[in-house]
Amino acid sequence: MAEAEFSARGVRIDRWPRSLTRAGEVRIEDGRLALLTSYGSEIDSAPVSRVRAGRPWFARVDEAVATVNGTRYRLTLGDDHEGGGDGDPEESGRFLAALKRAAGRR
Repeated sequence: MAEAEFSARGVRIDRWPRSLTRAGEVRIEDGRLALLTSYGSEIDSAPVSRVRAGRPWFARVDEAVATVNGTRYRLTLGDDHEGGGDGDPEESGRFLAALKRAAGRR
């Protein structure tokens, strides 16, 4: 099995209006994006070519929004989920860049 192109653990995954997990995982591997719970169960997955993602103007710097199979998810990729402060903006940027690379969009 190939190495994951992107993997982040401890990700808060919300599907409006509720939180699905506070310690989930986002993986991009073999051309697919997978959103996983903290126990490794799959929340949703799709080929990266069918995923839309970005950082809306109203989102914090550590957040990204991904639309997977028509469902919008808010991903908080920083370390500071609860504190209200800004987490690591590099992690959400790395996620968006990895998604573009995996889909062949540069």
